[in-house]
Amino acid sequence: MITDTDTQLLSDGTVTLRALEPADIDTVLEWENDTRMWTSATTAAPFSRRNIEEYVLTYDADIFSARQLRLMICVDGVAVGAADLFDFDPVNRRAGIGVVVGEPFRRRGYAARALALLARYCRDRIGMHQLWAIVRADNASSRSMLAAAGYDTCGRLRSWLRHGTTYTDAYLYQLLLP
Repeated sequence: MITDTDTQLLSDGTVTLRALEPADIDTVLEWENDTRMWTSATTAAPFSRRNIEEYVLTYDADIFSARQLRLMICVDGVAVGAADLFDFDPVNRRAGIGVVVGEPFRRRGYAARALALLARYCRDRIGMHQLWAIVRADNASSRSMLAAAGYDTCGRLRSWLRHGTTYTDAYLYQLLLP
């Protein structure tokens, strides 16, 4: 569970990562139902407001029990995106990462800052060893951001992601935390 002592780990003076709040329901609903982003995720159908409301209101922020963690990316108190840890493996101390930034807030460096904060939190608070991500081969901006954040490309996954009747390759990225 995230405590007040963790807040210094979760802010760089511009971007702050914080727990989900009920006020985030409509924002999360909008992002989860943006079909343009489904090509980068495993979403296959839209979520109802009730689905998202239940998710937010019953959310377990203890990564050790839930095996996942979602943090909102905030700038000046406004939620601009979300950073996720998923498939948390407490034995091998690794997790997948995902970052989404709302359309009007993209290309301002918020996702990169959130990645750095997430890595610091994972290393310093949770004691994690590594983070990983799978990114569509044609997602140049995400691939560039991960490379700039110190993630190494460690594999190419052939025909990994389906979009309609076609498949696209994806790359596996890995960050070893010192």
